[in-house]
Amino acid sequence: MSRSLKKGPFVDPRLMEKLLKVRKGEKVIIKTWARHSTISPEMVGFTFGVHNGKDFVPVYIAEDMVGHKLGEFAATTKFIRHGGRMQRDIEAGAQVKDSAKVEAPAAPKK
Repeated sequence: MSRSLKKGPFVDPRLMEKLLKVRKGEKVIIKTWARHSTISPEMVGFTFGVHNGKDFVPVYIAEDMVGHKLGEFAATTKFIRHGGRMQRDIEAGAQVKDSAKVEAPAAPKK
C-alpha cells in the first residue's frame, strides 16, 4: 500500500541531517538503517551504506533511483544456488568444457 499523496514521501529526518552535513564531492559513505526511506533528488550523487541485517551494503544513488526506497537496493537474503541432480550435471559439464579448453594446444601462428 502506498503512502498518502497528502503526506508526501517519507525520508528519515536523521538521514537528511547526515546528508546535509556532507559536501557533494566527498567520497564518504553515509551509513543508515533507514531502509524504508524514500530516495529524494537531494540524495543523487551520494553513496549510502544501507544495512541489510548483517552489514552495510554500499549503494550509489543515481538519478533513476529517485522515488524508490533505499532497502530495494540492499538485498537481505543471499542466493547460493539450487541443489539436486540437474545442478550437479550442469556443473560437471562446465568443468569438462573448462578442462578441455586448458588441455587443447593452441594453433600455431603463421
